[in-house]
Amino acid sequence: KNFSSLLRKYDVPGPRYTSYPTVPYWEITPTEIQWIDQLQAALGEIQSEPALYIHIPFCESLCTYCGCNTRITRNHALSAPYIESVLAEWALYRKRLGILHSFPLSELHLGGGTPTFLTPDELRTLIEGILCHTRISPNAEFSIEADPRVTTPAHLECLAQLGFRRISLGIQDFDPHVQKVVHREQTETQVQAITERARELGFTSVNYDLIYGLPFQTCASIEGTLATVERLHPDRIAFYSYAHVPWIKPSQRRFTESDLPLSERKRELYELGRQSLEAQGYREIGMDHFALETDSLWSAFVSSSLHRNFMGYISRQVSPLIGLGVSAIGDCWTAFAQNEKQVDWNKSQQHNPH
Repeated sequence: KNFSSLLRKYDVPGPRYTSYPTVPYWEITPTEIQWIDQLQAALGEIQSEPALYIHIPFCESLCTYCGCNTRITRNHALSAPYIESVLAEWALYRKRLGILHSFPLSELHLGGGTPTFLTPDELRTLIEGILCHTRISPNAEFSIEADPRVTTPAHLECLAQLGFRRISLGIQDFDPHVQKVVHREQTETQVQAITERARELGFTSVNYDLIYGLPFQTCASIEGTLATVERLHPDRIAFYSYAHVPWIKPSQRRFTESDLPLSERKRELYELGRQSLEAQGYREIGMDHFALETDSLWSAFVSSSLHRNFMGYISRQVSPLIGLGVSAIGDCWTAFAQNEKQVDWNKSQQHNPH
């Protein structure tokens, strides 16, 4: 009874837990000099393992559950100037930090948006433009978020050649009715093809993003989604709670709160999902996340080296983190910095990080 009352008490929307203080409470904006000084200090630490996050904001269609910073467009002509801007920002960072060549790199992650909105050749241009100035650590990990609807075997082959070994697929739900209302329609066959091809190419960890609390989800639809997961057997699962914030994301007005499983019903969906995943051999390693015992995240959990940053759960602490691209966030432990979230897409120069 007391546990249930606590759940009801704290059943309110909260900010993302990727930073402390959380983003809504960031009150003091560092100057460029302060941010660079903090980065240089972090890079000077003996245990420094620098990481890069690159944000690709483009999506061809709008998923109505999404709370990320995106640019909805089918105009692929925007890709080349955006890549140019990101590479210019990277050059600016290296100049300010005094590391023009052999920048040490321990982790690289591409998120979005939809990174595979870029063509394989554009991805190669971007990643090679980043890596040609780096010194890659022996234990470096490269990862990317991908949309199964637009990701091709050519994308995967290019990424594998560039050293990527982890991929996260945005699934959310396999139920056709739920998919339709959240505007994210993809088949099990599509997801299976990407999963299997990635593994054939040497990807060692495949993650599926799932969401509970979406409109028209039921216990039966969650069971169906988890049955599909069991057949495809990804290495990791992110089982996120849907955040209904139509005053921030107007696209969520496509449905109403009466269409959503709320409070006890939503909790029931989570518990059902958790129990199903555990029965399939997944282990809960942190808030919203599960991994097979063969995955590095579980090993990190057991050895207490698991870490959480703006890129998600990772098997070890990497710091500092430099964010490139619109809305990307950097973290050097003593300070955070976020790039501008809105860009004038009619201008060709968006080089200055803020």
